[in-house]
Amino acid sequence: MTAVEDPVTTTHPLDPLSAHEITAAAAVLREAKQLEPSTRFVFVALHEPPKEQVLAGGAALPRQAHVVAYDRAAKATYEAVVDIGARTVVSWARVDGVQPPMMLEEFMSCEALVQADPRWQEAMRRRGVEDFSLTMVDPWASSWTGPEDDPSRRRLARPLTFVRAEPGENGYARPVEGLIVEVDLDAGEVVDVIDHGVVPLPTEPGNYAPPWAQERRDGVRPIEITQPEGPSFTVDGHAVRWQSWELRIGFTPREGLVLHQVAYAGRPVLYRASLAEMYVPYGDPAPTHRFKNVFDQGEYGVGWLANPLTLGCDCVGHIHYFDGVVNDNDGGAVTIPNAVCMHEEDAGIGWKHTDFRTGAVEVRRRRRLVISTIVTVGNYEYGYFWHLHTDGTIEYEVKLTGIISTGAVAPGMEPEHGTLVAPGLYGPNHQHFFCVRLDMSVDGTENTVVEVDSAPSPAGPDNPHGNAWRTHRTVLVSEAVAQRDTDVRRARYWSIESATRTSALGRPTAYALMPGASVPPMYAPEALFARRAGFTDHQLWVTAHDPAQRFAAGDYPNQSPGGDGLPAYVTGDRPLEGADVVVWYTFGAHHVVRPEDWPVMPVSTVGFTLRPHGFFDRNPALDMPPGETDCTTG
Repeated sequence: MTAVEDPVTTTHPLDPLSAHEITAAAAVLREAKQLEPSTRFVFVALHEPPKEQVLAGGAALPRQAHVVAYDRAAKATYEAVVDIGARTVVSWARVDGVQPPMMLEEFMSCEALVQADPRWQEAMRRRGVEDFSLTMVDPWASSWTGPEDDPSRRRLARPLTFVRAEPGENGYARPVEGLIVEVDLDAGEVVDVIDHGVVPLPTEPGNYAPPWAQERRDGVRPIEITQPEGPSFTVDGHAVRWQSWELRIGFTPREGLVLHQVAYAGRPVLYRASLAEMYVPYGDPAPTHRFKNVFDQGEYGVGWLANPLTLGCDCVGHIHYFDGVVNDNDGGAVTIPNAVCMHEEDAGIGWKHTDFRTGAVEVRRRRRLVISTIVTVGNYEYGYFWHLHTDGTIEYEVKLTGIISTGAVAPGMEPEHGTLVAPGLYGPNHQHFFCVRLDMSVDGTENTVVEVDSAPSPAGPDNPHGNAWRTHRTVLVSEAVAQRDTDVRRARYWSIESATRTSALGRPTAYALMPGASVPPMYAPEALFARRAGFTDHQLWVTAHDPAQRFAAGDYPNQSPGGDGLPAYVTGDRPLEGADVVVWYTFGAHHVVRPEDWPVMPVSTVGFTLRPHGFFDRNPALDMPPGETDCTTG
């Protein structure tokens, strides 16, 4: 990351804040409220104008910043809205009973605090470790372990310790099992060290990179991806046009990549699409693992953890990059170069038919526009990929890789709640849940969501062979009934339908949310932390649009006992038919660790699809031209 102070001209009310705007907003707030140095800037992001004003074409809308600030001395959280152009504070309010996400400066200070603590040092010596420079301390969020974690009392982290065999090695190969440290982040001190007993450090290294990496395979010939005439997309600031698609690229420190105003052939599909939470609960009751149920977005923020992406490594082809501009804790601006990668890909056969009578063949290839970002959250990497296809399909894919969170067992022991990946080393059972917020706008803001199930028709005179089946539609009329689960037995999907526009066949134009592979939570409903992740109770939720309801687990999940977010949003049971609706979809990756996941995990993927379902009158990709080789015959 590099500090940036140069002003950047913005031309659209949904453009992310520039470096100049971030520093200006912080300066205005600091001066107007006479902020002390103890007040830290957690997030500074665009305060988006009201949807109706943006849709009305309000290009001259004021540029405003939404600020989350934390006064360490007063142990107080504040939210502010700053009008950057007018240099005024529009609102300033204390938010009681919450803890904002962990900040970068806290990440960086945690390791030194732990390593300097005599109790921790003694625990390390009991394990035969004298060279503390070889230790690695990961600052995990504290979770909620009981009333002593009340966010009104203190600001906590529960870091975990690992030991490298030599400098630069993969420390995750040697976890310090049974050792828990509690750090008061406000006081900057270790408040407790709990040692549940010595488990020997695993002995085998887990290195995967030079100079320890294994010999490279040969015979891997180069693959070149070229577009000699350049890409098919055009970019104007944050506005993108590609084939029939139009959209805007956004970025925030909490959400990372955001898509705005996604439209096909001038017809709106999505007003805003974003990751609304990412939750990783571990299924191991051992002391070092049972508090591991992290909200990587709400407790940290995935935007400021984004990687600078590299051509030929993270992205290949003809690439356009967007920088991610975030804030530091002093209110300065930091740019993450190449935080978002955009390119187009060949995506296989789009459609084909061979007329076996005449031998005539028609085939067209499909392309997709790929918009991606990759973040590192401690040991794990997550890649978030939006795919826009030439046939109007939208796919969302999460790629999981990096290094598993590890635990140690005594030699010869088998872990009960995980898998051995090396002698004395195991990966605990865990899950990853991703909730995506889809502010729908299918041919306008008046939409209705319908659940569609398939089921066999009753046997009888109308179904003499018993082969018939039909679809059954359930309109999700209000928030109380719009809490739904996937059902593969019924091939369930959800149709988001326009309430104002119909197709040539007289049906509402629509997009269908097609579930991908997923799993429900494995923890018991009465689990201590279950209320913290109430949004995982159902895969689909639908709410009436409210710009203040942005995050699936609520605004402040850090140290929260739960109850916030989607379960709270739907208590009003607002009507949904023909309304401005938001669709929330949660999907899970179930990780029973394999030996093949060590020492660095091969990519696995999860996601879902938004597919046009009556949005067009016929195949919208009929007009795709033949490829470089004309495959048409006859």
